[in-house]
Amino acid sequence: MARLYESDAYDTGHWPDSHWRASAGAAVQMPPFEGEAETDVAIIGAGYAGMNAALELAERFRIQATVLEAGQPGWGASGRNGGFCCRGGAKLTAQQITRRHGAAAAQEWQTFERAAIERVRDNLSRYEIDAETGPEGELCMAHSPRAFARMQAAPLEPGAELIPRGALGERGFHAAGLHGAVLSPHGFPLHPLKYAQGLARAVHTAGIALHGDSAVTGLSRKGAHWLLETARGRLQARSVLIATNGYSDESLPPWLHGRIFPLLSAILVTRPLTEGECADQGWTSRVMAYDSRRVLHYYRLLPDGRFLFGGRGGVSARAAALTGFHATLRREFEAMFPAFAGAPTERYWAGLVCMTGSWRPFCGPVPDQPGLFAALGWHGNGVAAASEGGRRIAQALAGGANPAPAITQAPLERFPLPSLRRPLKRLAVGAAKLADRLG
Repeated sequence: MARLYESDAYDTGHWPDSHWRASAGAAVQMPPFEGEAETDVAIIGAGYAGMNAALELAERFRIQATVLEAGQPGWGASGRNGGFCCRGGAKLTAQQITRRHGAAAAQEWQTFERAAIERVRDNLSRYEIDAETGPEGELCMAHSPRAFARMQAAPLEPGAELIPRGALGERGFHAAGLHGAVLSPHGFPLHPLKYAQGLARAVHTAGIALHGDSAVTGLSRKGAHWLLETARGRLQARSVLIATNGYSDESLPPWLHGRIFPLLSAILVTRPLTEGECADQGWTSRVMAYDSRRVLHYYRLLPDGRFLFGGRGGVSARAAALTGFHATLRREFEAMFPAFAGAPTERYWAGLVCMTGSWRPFCGPVPDQPGLFAALGWHGNGVAAASEGGRRIAQALAGGANPAPAITQAPLERFPLPSLRRPLKRLAVGAAKLADRLG
């Protein structure tokens, strides 16, 4: 297998010690794939993209897919993220998309972002998933005066609100070192693992074959079909969707090598905060928030009073390195929320987000590989984007036109010097943190 991080990051035999795992209720447990079988569509990965693709194939096109998951549904990023159902999925700004792909492509992407949020909302309603959703809206917090000046200079979208520094506390958004914010009306927080497990139950109810503990170890073309090999079986399929995001094996297929860059993100969750602690801090809102740093933080007050604080920038999946990452994250948390310093970390875990060499998702056919498709690269915002991306790519898997946004269908570029991605990342993170300190 070809993967960037140590084996600890991919050990599907162990779940992360996450708040989501501890509070999700009965786990969904799917049997491994065994023996020999044939299917119309094979889907590698039972995350948001893979399961939405399977549901769309069954419900709209009456095509039965077979889903193979290396762990169990929700084991990867779909069950360990921060639970932000929001716009995003690409690192490119609207201006950059316009320059590279045209104004129509930029508008199409913005429409997709909003549709993706509504897709999740529809899934929760349609499949009766109680994912502990929170209030509407998302805060982007300015980490420096310059960042807030940029917010002031940018045009506000309809329904958005610019909040000056002095008004943050009045609105229940006070944290040290912040200089204002923009409150967007789009999106809502949720329990990501409850959402993933709810999708898995919907897949099972629809009669779709979903197999856990079934890592694909071989993928090859055999005549008009693809052959997928696992530890216990062989599956033949007309079409294949790779939906493994940051947990992808870059040798399946070799085309992936160097085109994705998994990044470590980590989250801590405190014990339940008291009303007094929240009042002292001035953070009483349950609106989800993130800041304008290059190495960003994301945070929110959970329904049970616990506080979630996440950040990027990890460089190793080894236990000792993750312990050090937690110490750094904890210092940053206490610096921003000093009134919460007495609330110890109750749970801490890490996971992989997936960047691409083109700084945007890919949702289309793999070049020069008939019948092979991929939907991945959600850039740390996959709750909504991966859900909608999975639905869109299903039409292409069924033999129709690909309705995914144009920017997601363009060929993916490779990262420069792909074999040096991790050491170069250390330098990039250091430079980005210095830029953040300088505002």
